[in-house]
This record gives sequence, structure tokens and C-alpha cells, in this order.
Amino acid sequence: MTTKTKDAGTAVSSVQPSGVTKWEPWFGFVVRLILGGVAGWAGISKLTDLPQSVRAVRAYQLLPESLAQPVGYALPALEVILAILLITGLLTRYASIVKAGIMLAFVFGISWAWAQGLNIDCGCFGGGGELPLDEEADYVTPLIRDAGLFLGAVYLAVRHRTRLSLDETFQIV
Repeated sequence: MTTKTKDAGTAVSSVQPSGVTKWEPWFGFVVRLILGGVAGWAGISKLTDLPQSVRAVRAYQLLPESLAQPVGYALPALEVILAILLITGLLTRYASIVKAGIMLAFVFGISWAWAQGLNIDCGCFGGGGELPLDEEADYVTPLIRDAGLFLGAVYLAVRHRTRLSLDETFQIV
């Protein structure tokens, strides 16, 4: 770890841990903004129609009815909270771990729907539910997108020190 000297010779550790290149905190900043932006977009679009969010969760036929409604209501709020944390860079490691878990659940859910032969819209950005018979579900695009977001979240969980973050400002681990 590199150190720099402050005033009367007091050593202060730099924000950048050893083994981290100069560009990595900036790359992490971009990943943080992408993850936060997508989470915010998804959460806000679902918050505008919570009954539709519940219908989208039900369409996967994965959860018992007793859980479908609470998940349909809670997921958009959680996504908005994660968006705020990721965009501001507050508790980045923990927000990234939660985001990775959610993205893994989405990948599993979409794969499940596809394997079960369900013809549904993923509901990732609002809407969702069963599609009309003349419309065919697209599972590949959301799977690729969500896998990429999962990898980004895992990256941030490991390399959570990013530029322009509240973690950096307040030196939060």
C-alpha cells in the first residue's frame, strides 16, 4: 500500500490499496453508475404500477401466493434503495452483494420460465406477466443483460473502492 506524508511527517494511507491500478477506481465508478441506473430505472418503473409488479412475479410460477404479493411490492422499493446506494457510492460493497444476489435470482427466474415453457415478459422494467399467444417471449436478451449486471455487481463487491463515492469521502470499508 502506498502512503503519502501529511504536514509534520504523519503517514496517511492513500485510498488506493496495493495491487489496484489507477484506472480501476474510475472503472468501478462507471460500473457503479450503470448498476445504480439500471436498478433505479427498474425500481421506479415498477413502483408506478405495483399491482402489475405483483402480476409479473406471479407469472414466473416460482413463489407461493403468500410470497408473490410481498415480493412484488418489496422488490421495486429495494431496487430504488440499491440505486441510491450505488449511485452515491454509499455502502458500495454491501449494496453490490445484495444487487448480485438479486441479479442471480433474476437469471434463475428467467431460466426457470424458459425451461418451463412459460410465455411471459420478464417484467424487469415494469409490465410483465403472460404474453398474448401471438407474441413470443425473449429470454436471451434479459439473461445476457442480467448475467452482465451480476458480473458487474460481483466486481464491485470485490473492488468496492471507487471514485466520487461517499465510501471514499467517509472512508467506509
